[in-house]
Amino acid sequence: MDGTVVPDTRRRLPGRGAWLHPDPDCLRNAEKRRAFPRAFRLHGPLDVDRVRGHLAQLGKEVAGSPRDQQEARKQVDPS
Repeated sequence: MDGTVVPDTRRRLPGRGAWLHPDPDCLRNAEKRRAFPRAFRLHGPLDVDRVRGHLAQLGKEVAGSPRDQQEARKQVDPS
């Protein structure tokens, strides 16, 4: 791994994954708490620019009705 966190929208990439709400506040909190290195069992800081860009793109797509925004913020449970 080159230290870059990438969004796996199709859930097909190999290796460990981490769930994140599609909300920029959740990304900021994960960075602040150093959640990604723990989730991926890696040491050191990781680059989350691609995830930040993906969330920004989702925000543009969800900019429709308030119901759409509410649906996009629901937690996704992998089980």
